[in-house]
Amino acid sequence: MPNEALIVIDVQNDFCEGGALAVAGAAAVVPVVNRLIAKHDHVVLTQDWHPPGHASFASAWSGGVPFSTVQFPYGPQTLWPDHCVQGTPGAAFHPGLATDKAEVVVRKGFHPGIDSYSAFRENDRMTRTGLDGYLKARGFTRVVLCGLALDYCVAWTAIDARQAGFDVGIVQEATAAIDLEGSKKRMLNEMRLAGVKLNLTA
Repeated sequence: MPNEALIVIDVQNDFCEGGALAVAGAAAVVPVVNRLIAKHDHVVLTQDWHPPGHASFASAWSGGVPFSTVQFPYGPQTLWPDHCVQGTPGAAFHPGLATDKAEVVVRKGFHPGIDSYSAFRENDRMTRTGLDGYLKARGFTRVVLCGLALDYCVAWTAIDARQAGFDVGIVQEATAAIDLEGSKKRMLNEMRLAGVKLNLTA
């Protein structure tokens, strides 16, 4: 479809088995993602791209505990293990991911004090990546999402895409979830309420 873009979220080594912030079942979705890439004419990749010592890393805080929550100027923020540090093997795309068709790569999370789940807006909800402008300038009205992790970067991207006016669908079989304290069920519900279509197939 000429007005549809596939957005592949953060299929990077650190989010796959053996990585610093591994999502259970992540590597298994790579072939499914590749099938979607093969079916789409327009592909966008996103890439978590943190500087060393990023404020969202538990290691940046005295006594910081991974997966705990602290208050940032913009609200609650989960502290994560160091992951997807710029230029490291962990930040690279999974070696099995078919990246050749990507027309643009959106890097996010590179501001030292702001985490970024969504490919459209960082976690302060003010700092924009420019992805919405890019998609609209190219005439896309519909986006299909897949990748990692369903309940964080995929979900936040989907909800922001709806708020930006796009028709949005997710191929759940091409995602994997962290499911931190019930986050998968909660974010599936939030996406449903936002009008995201959750039943697309590969």
